[in-house]
Amino acid sequence: MTSSPPPAALKERLRNGMLARRDALDEGFRDEAAGRILERALDLQDLNGITPVGAYWPIRSEVDPRPLMEALLERGQDVSLSQILHPHLSWRLWQPGDVLIKGGFGVREPGPDAPEVFPKALIVPLVAFDRRGGRIGYGKGHFDRAIAGLETQHPVLTVGLAYAVQEIDEVPIEPHDRLLDIIVTEAELIRTKSA
Repeated sequence: MTSSPPPAALKERLRNGMLARRDALDEGFRDEAAGRILERALDLQDLNGITPVGAYWPIRSEVDPRPLMEALLERGQDVSLSQILHPHLSWRLWQPGDVLIKGGFGVREPGPDAPEVFPKALIVPLVAFDRRGGRIGYGKGHFDRAIAGLETQHPVLTVGLAYAVQEIDEVPIEPHDRLLDIIVTEAELIRTKSA
């Protein structure tokens, strides 16, 4: 009788397949779908009025949240970007035009002079998700640790942005994983059981 691989190994296998699936999306489709995702996220009542909101600078083929970040700023909400201080994240206020530096893993992030904040909502990148709010990221656990750390201070609304093709039946869950409250795709808004 063979035993199942541990969750981390299953996640790695799923991560590789899902990155390939996301990368294979037609660029025109990705742009159009991202527009629908961002409109749906901006209309989300749960996100209205929360400040500050933490977000991410896009890499690879993930949903680009920058138009959403700018719209939140126009609405009067503060927006921050993650700064990788491995193994943790710090959150620094961001405005369009701010000079960003190349941080860990090639991610663009604010410099150390940008004011640190503690977001009450996070816009979260992901590689794969399930309807429970399970999420596969890039495997370093930065967002899971960030959510856990922020939750020691106040409740945190977590909103994942993804293309519908990134959905899988079940994400292998490990003890450190934090389930997302809401996942927004071009096809629908998913409120998870954790919400």
